[in-house]
Amino acid sequence: MTKIIHSIEGLSLWVGRGFAWCILILTLSVSYEVFVRYVLNHPTVWAFDMMIQMYGALLLMSGPYALAQDAHVRGDVLYRLFPVKWQARLDFLLYLLFFYPGMLALFWYGWEIASDSWRWKETSINSPAGIQVYFFKTLIPVAGALMLIQGFAELMRCWIAMRTGAWPERLDDVQETEDLLAEMENPRV
Repeated sequence: MTKIIHSIEGLSLWVGRGFAWCILILTLSVSYEVFVRYVLNHPTVWAFDMMIQMYGALLLMSGPYALAQDAHVRGDVLYRLFPVKWQARLDFLLYLLFFYPGMLALFWYGWEIASDSWRWKETSINSPAGIQVYFFKTLIPVAGALMLIQGFAELMRCWIAMRTGAWPERLDDVQETEDLLAEMENPRV
């Protein structure tokens, strides 16, 4: 079961790393727009729409990555005091009651939005450039599907924790600086 969890996490990490490049594209395009607008006094007609689409793509596609890394915000005032088996039971229940209905709605309605956008060959109304938005809207159901898949891995992780009393290891990617410094001060034996 751990192999399946790590395969799904690997997919989420791969997608998250790929879409992290949107930050570089955003930085370069914003810098270019600022330069041509304020130095050359010749603003672009496409930069605003492109930046919105890059921000949206980054937001949508970072969800599965954050879930795979257990990086979503959690209000764990009481949760952290529970034994692991109870944490896993609570997580399992909450995934079934709230996460899955929300992600199914994101996928289902995102599919409708994207298919309508493709059918109409929808373009942006915010600028005279008329940039296509149907490519971007396709990411809505894709993100929903990836969240559902990663949610399945999280359910399997909960199942293992309910049975063993210990959370299975996650695939490592990046770490917060504070965590790295804490590990340097207190290395594992």
